[in-house]
Amino acid sequence: MLKFTNSRLLLVATVAFGLLTSSCQKNNTPAAQTNGSQLESAKTIKTLAVSLTQGFEVGSTSPKTAYDVSPTGSSSGDNVTLSGNSWNMYDALIGNLSADLKAGSWSGRIRNTGKITMLFDVTTGISTVTIKHGTYGSDTPSQWGLFYSVNGGSTWTQSGSNITTGSTLATQTFTINVTGTARLEIRKLSGGTNRINIDDITINDNGGTGGGTVITGKKFLFDASHLENAGSADWQIDADGTESVPLYTGGTTTETKAQRIPTPSYTGITASTSETYWKGGISSWAVSLVKLGELVETLPVGTSLTYGNASNPQDLSNYDVFVVVEPNRLFTAAEKTALMNFVSNGGGLMMIADHTAATTAGTDANGYNPSDRDGDGYDSPRVWNDLMTNNGINNSNPFGFVINYVDISEGPSTNVYTGTNANAQKVLNGAAGTASKLAFYNGSTANLFPANNSSVQGLFWRNSATNGGTSNAMALLATYGTGRVVWIGDSSPADDGTGDTGDNLFNGWSGDSPSGFTSHPALHLNASLWLAKAQ
Repeated sequence: MLKFTNSRLLLVATVAFGLLTSSCQKNNTPAAQTNGSQLESAKTIKTLAVSLTQGFEVGSTSPKTAYDVSPTGSSSGDNVTLSGNSWNMYDALIGNLSADLKAGSWSGRIRNTGKITMLFDVTTGISTVTIKHGTYGSDTPSQWGLFYSVNGGSTWTQSGSNITTGSTLATQTFTINVTGTARLEIRKLSGGTNRINIDDITINDNGGTGGGTVITGKKFLFDASHLENAGSADWQIDADGTESVPLYTGGTTTETKAQRIPTPSYTGITASTSETYWKGGISSWAVSLVKLGELVETLPVGTSLTYGNASNPQDLSNYDVFVVVEPNRLFTAAEKTALMNFVSNGGGLMMIADHTAATTAGTDANGYNPSDRDGDGYDSPRVWNDLMTNNGINNSNPFGFVINYVDISEGPSTNVYTGTNANAQKVLNGAAGTASKLAFYNGSTANLFPANNSSVQGLFWRNSATNGGTSNAMALLATYGTGRVVWIGDSSPADDGTGDTGDNLFNGWSGDSPSGFTSHPALHLNASLWLAKAQ
């Protein structure tokens, strides 16, 4: 949260818009802010169990809307680029109609004897493959098969027997166990013009500990349903509309409103694309994830937050990571149940908070209002603590930490974890680089409670705190069930300085002068990849 230390500046800002205390974009020297270069590539890291996922999530527009270039199907099909890789689709397309069975927004659809073929190899072999499949709409069942090639597509071998589709999306597992380079082809084998849907192709490697790359195709859902745009905040990856939002001083303001699919489509993002491709205060984060081959969407205001609801196309079960930057409204009882079950069953939750005070009824010791941007009596630290103590599933701080109701600035902390915890090392020294410094421009800290969750691990502490201790952590991680959580106590490091032109936005993402460092992208991107189990 941006704070003014000069009383004259405070008066001017308050008269101008009355938003200074409702902003979580911070810097004490905004004139010195400059946009830094964007992360354009990922480092090579150790190969993980999963070497490729493809969910056909293509943004707002499908790159393959017709079965082929000719009405009856061309002899060679059409090539499309998905998550940076080339695929051939013959008598097949990528659809999002209500009749398409799909895990997310899109899935592959094949008719006749069409096929979907990888035009590239995975390099660490294939142990097993899982594929979701089903019958399109009211069509009758068809059969399909999975084939693999270890010689660049010159010859193919079928894995297992033919598979028959059903009326609901089912998961089929194939055991292949080949080493070295390999690629896949999915062929529709029977059923004539009856159509089938294919989704979420996952390849598990067979390469041991060889060098590999970040797993692409992971799905990130950024929350915009809990007034992340209230006041002078703009914690959205892209916003094309406007809406009326409550203001902490009373009344309402007109704020930018995020939509589900960022526009223009992320299929147009290349290594040199600027983060201003999208309009949002955290667009740098999202654009950088797309450059790493991942997929991003927004949960818009008014959209249900659910887990296990097959009728909700944005159900959390369709995503790998849920990112929530400074929520301004409590999660409902049903939403808290969904969040806890999502994490417990393998999902990743990115929790970002902001500064606060002992009470939201008045100013804190520094003379600033808490970050209750909509005036409902709750700010992000209280929202997160409520999730961890009032969720109806595990109310005893299940993630192993409690957020302190404080307002601190640290510019920057170099008190970074130096131990051997493997999870912490992936977040601090992962594929996106090394995170060595973390600056807060008015944020909160947390205390760790390993007795509640032994996996909790601090990543950064205040400079005055004990490294490796349980007090005054600025960032941390934990596992819960088979899922993962990361918490950061300030939204400033994620702020890229662009977004709603009516808000006070400052670049803490890559232009953090005078602190003179740019490791905020590394921290957030490494954390994102770790949460998604992509590194």
